Amino acid sequence: MRILFTTLHSKYIHPSLALPCLMAYAGAHLRGEFQLLRHEYSVHEPRENVLAALLEQRPSIIAFSVYIWNRRETLELCENLKRVDPSLFIVLGGPEVSFEQQSFFEANSAVDALICGEGEQALSDLVQARIDGKSFSAIPGVTCKSEGSATVEIGSEVLEDLDRIPSPFRQGLVELDKGYVYLETSRGCPYSCIFCMSALDSRVRSFSMERICSDLDLLMEAGVKQIKLVDRTFNYNPGRAREIFRFILEKNRTTHFHFEIGAHLLDEATIELLEEVPEGLFQFEIGVQSTLTETLQRMGRNCSLEKIYENVRQLRQRTKIHLHLDLIAGLPGEGISCVLESIDKVLELNPHELQLEIVKVLPGSPLRAQADALGLIYAPTPPYTTLKTAEMSFSELERLRRISRLLDLTVNSSAMRSFTYALAESFGRPSAALVELERFWSQQDLFRVPIGRRELFEQLGHFSGQCQEQETANRLQDALARDFALSEKVQPNRLPEFFPSSLPRQELALYQQQINECLASGARAETRQSWHLMKYRTPLDKQGNRVALYLYGYRSGKSPSIIEHILHSRPADDEAPDKVGIQVP
Repeated sequence: MRILFTTLHSKYIHPSLALPCLMAYAGAHLRGEFQLLRHEYSVHEPRENVLAALLEQRPSIIAFSVYIWNRRETLELCENLKRVDPSLFIVLGGPEVSFEQQSFFEANSAVDALICGEGEQALSDLVQARIDGKSFSAIPGVTCKSEGSATVEIGSEVLEDLDRIPSPFRQGLVELDKGYVYLETSRGCPYSCIFCMSALDSRVRSFSMERICSDLDLLMEAGVKQIKLVDRTFNYNPGRAREIFRFILEKNRTTHFHFEIGAHLLDEATIELLEEVPEGLFQFEIGVQSTLTETLQRMGRNCSLEKIYENVRQLRQRTKIHLHLDLIAGLPGEGISCVLESIDKVLELNPHELQLEIVKVLPGSPLRAQADALGLIYAPTPPYTTLKTAEMSFSELERLRRISRLLDLTVNSSAMRSFTYALAESFGRPSAALVELERFWSQQDLFRVPIGRRELFEQLGHFSGQCQEQETANRLQDALARDFALSEKVQPNRLPEFFPSSLPRQELALYQQQINECLASGARAETRQSWHLMKYRTPLDKQGNRVALYLYGYRSGKSPSIIEHILHSRPADDEAPDKVGIQVP
């Protein structure tokens, strides 16, 4: 019997962890004659190509891993597969189908069974029953059609000992050259946030430390560029987290790590250890979700906001860890002003990134069950985004969605640091600036299509130029010009409109010696270089200096380097000559 494990990724580069774990478990526990196959595709591939590729494998059973992003495409494939080969037995699993009822089979007759919840044991038991020619209608975790088109639903079981799942990495079931790899060290979450699927099971199970370290050692030795830990709350046990952090610090060479943590769970011993983490090695994703205590209590998230704030500050001040903080809009009890206030409070913590998402009303989540009582209106199809709440209209939620997009373009962009600082300073609060920027972006109809980097700078320049106070406009456009010069080479014949005017020739001589010194120092480090001199309308530093030299260096096989030199103004001994000689080494 040939069993094919498959899924449709949202992007080709995305790796799967679910399928390798399912295969590893099945391979270790199935008996009899069988062959396990795995092929992964993308939702962007032509459906005919995927259909043909699946049928070429001549499977007896096809098991699909189904998520928000691939539900519709997967169901279309199932229908066509069954039309071509009615003998195929089609199984679906994953969070997107774990809570379906009888009506699902009535609407999707091509599907023979669903795996509800954790899949390793349930799917293996189902496949074993097919191999043995036995009934599978009473297997825990399986929902299936029986005679008469009725459905049979049995509660799912979970593996208490996660080490029963053989390492998919050691079995060669995971591609290690896709840029990043998912790794799971625990399952479950100790918290019960009503919008999250983890609220259904507050138990947390961990792989053994021996297994965790073994997998980490293999991945780091293989030179995997990035490992994304999929644990819902990685540091639910501070001592366990420290042990894993310490192992990584001792063994790691070049791999980068992404963790989802609870900031309120960090203790002093953990923060002290994290001070040793080199820059660029760790990224922490921290779900703040809301800065309103009442909202957190209503959604079952019992944690101290002050503890979150303090620990984020400690991480920012004492470590080199990249901090990605999350907020959720559309939660019960919050209007648009509450969300804007949360944006301001979180940005005060100076995170590297702030992500704002509209809450999704996921099937099976407590929020779905309470939606009517809470006055939530949501899309009935994936991704189940909230459309309206008791406190917010659709248009207000749409404004927040657009503000989220602008956060990515400005605050979250490393190329916009000066501009975003000046923006918040000019409007008093970051959220006030984002509201005005959203209004401008909407008026210019800029949300409809992707925007390139240069056009982004130009549109922000137009926005800044519309400020009523000239001093504010100058400050914003100067900050924007500085970011532009630090992100790509300035070409004198293609200067953006918001750039300050060139330095007058009469002033150039005042900076000649400094320019020559900068160029000479750059020439020692680079094989070739170019430069641009700019005089700003507003001061660059506390000393009031307004002139900066941007030195662009190039070395074979290296990314171009960009260095900013702020030049100090000083009076010339004599009047500036008509011709100024800048000596380029």
